[in-house]
Amino acid sequence: MAKRKVIITCAVTGAIHTPSMSPHLPVTAQEIAEAAIGAAEAGAAIVHLHARNPEDGRPDQTPEGFAPFLQVIKQRCDAVVNITTGGAPTMTIEERVRPAATHKPEVASLNMGSMNFGLFGMLNRFKEFKHQWEKDYLSDKGIIFRNSFADIEYILTTCAENGTRFEFECYDTAHLYNLKYFLDQGIVKGPLFVQTVFGLQGGIGAHPEDVLHMKRTADRLFGDDYRWSVLGAGRNQLPIAAMAAAMGGNVRVGLEDSLWAGPGKLAESNAEQVRLARQVIEGLGLEVATPDEAREMLALKGGDKVGF
Repeated sequence: MAKRKVIITCAVTGAIHTPSMSPHLPVTAQEIAEAAIGAAEAGAAIVHLHARNPEDGRPDQTPEGFAPFLQVIKQRCDAVVNITTGGAPTMTIEERVRPAATHKPEVASLNMGSMNFGLFGMLNRFKEFKHQWEKDYLSDKGIIFRNSFADIEYILTTCAENGTRFEFECYDTAHLYNLKYFLDQGIVKGPLFVQTVFGLQGGIGAHPEDVLHMKRTADRLFGDDYRWSVLGAGRNQLPIAAMAAAMGGNVRVGLEDSLWAGPGKLAESNAEQVRLARQVIEGLGLEVATPDEAREMLALKGGDKVGF
C-alpha cells in the first residue's frame, strides 16, 4: 500500500513577527527568496509569501515588493507559490489583493472572517525594538482584522480569471461556516484547501479539543471535498502539526507562524522548521508530498501559468 502524502507549506516571513524579534526573520527580497528556496529544498511543497520593506521590515503589500523574489523562486525551485491576500490587518482590502491579482499565483491565501487581532501578548517577551513602528503595531489592542463577506467576495471575484486557487485560512469555527456559504453559492469550488489556524489571540485556541472540533466541523460541512491543513502559532506549531498529520491532515510551518525550533531556541531558518516537521511526518510512517503531488491534490493550474 502506498504511503499517504502530506503537504508541507512554509510561510517564510509574514506580517506578525517584527525584525527585532529574530535575526533570522527574512526581510529583504534576497532573504525572502533564499528562505523560500531553502524551505523547498528541505521538503516544503508550497511556500507562502509576504513582502517587507527592506529598510525597516514593515509589511509591504505592493506588487513591486513581491516581484524580485517571485522571479528568483520560480527560477530556482519548483515549489508552489502562495501569495498572501491577508497582507497586514492594518491594510485595506484593495491593497491586500493587488499582489495576487497582479502576479496570478497558483495559490493565494484568503482569510475567511473578521476577528480581533491581538499581538500585544508578544510584548511580554520582547522588550527592545529597532524601529518605533514595531512597538506601535504590537501594542495596538484595537486591531480588528476585517474580512467581511463583501471583502472576501471582492478578493474572489478580482482573482476569478487568474485560475488562482485559495488557501482558506479559518481562525475559528464561524470561518468554516463562512466558507460553506461561498461554496453553496458556487463562488468557490472543491477541492477546498482549508487551513485551520490555532493559538492566535482573537481566534480559536490550541488545545487538542480545538483541533478536533475544527476537523469535525470541516468534515461535516465539506465531506470529502476538502484538503485539511493546520497552522499552530508559536510553541503550538509542531505539536499541532504532529496531531494533524496523524489525523490525515497537512501542515504549515515557517517563521510567519513561529520563531522557534524548540523551547527557548530561535529557529535559524525556515528550512530548519520544515526539517522538524518532516521528521514528525516520516516518523509517523508518512511521506512528504512533492510540489507536483501537491498540485494534483489541490487541483492547481501549474507553475507555468503564473504571471511572474
